[in-house]
Amino acid sequence: MLKVAILGGSGYTGLELLRILSTHSGAEVVEFSSRQYNGRPVSEIFPSVAGFYKDLVFKNPTDLAETDADVVFCCLPHGASMDIVPHFIKRKKRIIDLSADYRLRDSDVYEEWYNEHKTKNLLADAVYGLPELHREEIKDALIVANPGCYPTSAILGLAPLMKGSFVDTDSVIIDAKSGISGAGREASLASSFCENFGAFKAYNVGLHRHTPEIEQELGLLAGKKLVVTFTSHLLPVSRGILSTVYASLEGTRTTKELIEVYRDFYKDEPFVRIMDEGSYPNISNVRCSNFCDIGIWVDERRNRVIVISAIDNLIKGASGQAVQNMNIIYSIDETEGLRTPPIQY
Repeated sequence: MLKVAILGGSGYTGLELLRILSTHSGAEVVEFSSRQYNGRPVSEIFPSVAGFYKDLVFKNPTDLAETDADVVFCCLPHGASMDIVPHFIKRKKRIIDLSADYRLRDSDVYEEWYNEHKTKNLLADAVYGLPELHREEIKDALIVANPGCYPTSAILGLAPLMKGSFVDTDSVIIDAKSGISGAGREASLASSFCENFGAFKAYNVGLHRHTPEIEQELGLLAGKKLVVTFTSHLLPVSRGILSTVYASLEGTRTTKELIEVYRDFYKDEPFVRIMDEGSYPNISNVRCSNFCDIGIWVDERRNRVIVISAIDNLIKGASGQAVQNMNIIYSIDETEGLRTPPIQY
């Protein structure tokens, strides 16, 4: 049985890891940290997991420094993981980091969009944790950089087109909408109910920090550097991401042809579902699941393709994907702990 430690567990990603791992047959959470709730029972803060973790108590993150866990999930803010990851690497622990600290291969790009990178020497040891693209590398990774939620949706939606050179890479526009849980669990005016009920707005227009992550992975698929136009929006719902992607086609293709391209590309992927012609994703159909649903339509009048993808931002966009990566590392059935059907309401 794998022993799991979770750092920074007081947010939504920590709670989702608890929920998912409570049904995992090959792993158990042995340590859980939060400075804010240090010393308090986990079930007191998260009543939904009462009965599953009766003896689990929040610890101070410093108390986990000598953990005997096999794998450490870091759910810390951007910039904080790099302070603790080197210590665990020295102790030969496998790290699955849910922050952005190890997602970008170029430290200069990281520093342009975030802050100073203090562990540049470890970037070469990190693998971008999108299983559908990097499964073989993930198996041996010391650090798995779990992808961001928006990038997961956008990259999965575009990967077959980029790999097959089906589109003009200079024409890509990504229009994505996320539920409010993407802002985290900490109280703030921007994510409060009254500010968001009945509202729908764009934010960080052209400046969202997930942009270079998307460009990095799509560039690797296309075999060249590229720049995308990415706009993020806040939906007045609790969870879910719907990304609508537009790109100009190279050559002439039909909707039916591209659906078959997608089905072939993802034929062995347990969590990617390609929809039939004329059907399109809905965030309610992936809610609380690790699925990514993708629908495709070709605008033959303008010779453009429109790809729509939907994920749960907290599961496939965060904690579910993190568990999927853990399963890959330890040669466990990739779907273990993640077989729960979506909650369609």
